Amino acid sequence: MAARDVRIGPARRASRSHPSDAGSWLVPALIGGVAAVLGATALHVHRRAREAEEHEPPFGRFLTVEGVRLHYIERGRGEPLALIHGNGSLVQDFLISGIVDELAKRYRVIVIERPGFGYSARPRRFWTPQAQARLLHAAYERLGVRKAHVLGHSWGALVAAALAIEFPDFVESLVLESGYFYPTARADVVLVSQPAIPGVGDVMRYTVAPVASRILLPKIFRKIFAPAPVPEQFHRRFPRELVLRPSHLRAASEDVALMIPAAMSLQHRYPGIKAPLFIITGGDDQIVDAGRHSMRLHRAVPGSEILVVPGLGHMLHHLAPDLVVEAVDRAAHRAARARAAASTDGTVEARWP
Repeated sequence: MAARDVRIGPARRASRSHPSDAGSWLVPALIGGVAAVLGATALHVHRRAREAEEHEPPFGRFLTVEGVRLHYIERGRGEPLALIHGNGSLVQDFLISGIVDELAKRYRVIVIERPGFGYSARPRRFWTPQAQARLLHAAYERLGVRKAHVLGHSWGALVAAALAIEFPDFVESLVLESGYFYPTARADVVLVSQPAIPGVGDVMRYTVAPVASRILLPKIFRKIFAPAPVPEQFHRRFPRELVLRPSHLRAASEDVALMIPAAMSLQHRYPGIKAPLFIITGGDDQIVDAGRHSMRLHRAVPGSEILVVPGLGHMLHHLAPDLVVEAVDRAAHRAARARAAASTDGTVEARWP
């Protein structure tokens, strides 16, 4: 049988397509589609952020310290009292709780929004608790404050502790509420810190991060108040759209990313805290374990006092504001007794500005 010469003619060749032919238009089409979606999302995020700022404009004052523009409020008269808010928070958190109005009856209450939160700027740098403490100390000095009582909540408790360690002559008394103080494993470090990554994180926080955070925010609120319900006043008045802006999300993500190394850098310095220290925490805090942090800190700092409130969680200044106010007063009274004792020994007592 003669061999057959099989030839593929032009029509036959034209009917076949190579996989690379599809890829030549499919990949660019997919990239273009994703870019279009991200672009539309970015425009939506920008519009929501602008609307949030129009609805909740800054109502405090501004000062610029070391090139950083900070937003702050002052209430009342008396001995200065600095309140330092937690991660993802801002001035309104303390105001809504009512402790600012109560404490302002006998203190000069100063609340400065930490870098990147609310209307405070956050230049690109490592904003460790020590770096934030130094910036806040310079800001307090600009406001004429040479000594102050200090209350720090949650991540702000790390900053307050760093302030007491770095500037022992400045901190007259110290209250640490619901603080994270020791390097313990946390799942949220991996989950929440991604928008802090330069480049990829910048894209995330201008596109998907605000959208995802808006969906998750009710669950986050339930978690920080659990086992108690979210107070109606907090639910109604907290400016949730402000905390969903890309700038605010970056600050919150960077704080989360630095949480464990920050605690590692400070944990061995806590025994050096000289100011009268009062620690207050919720016994059922679902954000920070009271035993592994507040109780351990109490054992580490000689002369410290602690109050563990059973049945309450992370947001004690909302859930038990009277106890937080009492903690501030108790620490301040201890500081006053220490000043009085020092003056009887011939030491000149410091004058309040």
